[in-house]
Amino acid sequence: MPVNFVPAGYHTIVPYITVRGAAKALAFYKQAFGATEIMRFDGPGGSVAHAEIEIGGSRVMLGDEMPEWGNRGPESLGGTSGGLCVYLPNVDEAIARAVEAGAKVFKPVQDQFYGDRSGTVTDPFGHVWTLATHIEDVSIEEMQRRCAEFMKSAA
Repeated sequence: MPVNFVPAGYHTIVPYITVRGAAKALAFYKQAFGATEIMRFDGPGGSVAHAEIEIGGSRVMLGDEMPEWGNRGPESLGGTSGGLCVYLPNVDEAIARAVEAGAKVFKPVQDQFYGDRSGTVTDPFGHVWTLATHIEDVSIEEMQRRCAEFMKSAA
């Protein structure tokens, strides 16, 4: 039987994030986002060499900083250039749960022109998470029209 090029349980793209304090990050992601820990390989000195969590059917890989291998997290880098987006059934509850777990609100929850209700938080480890609930199907043409209106009002 041939082996699929994507292992069972994974999607084609799987984010891998590096954090300072991966064991604490795993606990945070469980509390804040309802993550399930799939696997964890501990490294020296209580570090986490590699772990995988699942949030709503999607996996995220993570591990502790290992500067000797070039792995540095947002705290060491002074920020991050990317973020993760998670769709959840109730974004308002999800943001409240994330804040209660220790996240800081970056953008408050509000309805978006593209049909989502979303807000953005920064986790205690420097990663940026946009949490969203899809509330309206919007055609690309309508989205473009709304985007143009939004850009005018933002200027």
